[in-house]
Amino acid sequence: MRKIKKYGIYRHFKGNHYIVLDICKNSEDLEDYVLYKGLYGKNDLWIRPLDLFLSEVDHKRYPIEKQKYRFELIDLSEEE
Repeated sequence: MRKIKKYGIYRHFKGNHYIVLDICKNSEDLEDYVLYKGLYGKNDLWIRPLDLFLSEVDHKRYPIEKQKYRFELIDLSEEE
């Protein structure tokens, strides 16, 4: 299973970049969520279920998308 890197920079398959701040739990069902911050615009904070954050791109819905996962950890030294 893939793991989340706290303070890692991730690229969403649609192109925006985010920093993962932490993993948190929903108080109602104890499901794990990822807390992350956009590195664009107003730098909004977001939460998403961990399983969904780690999921693969739906290539039936986005057939030309080359990125395998919805969010992928990036190496900033390779970004231009």
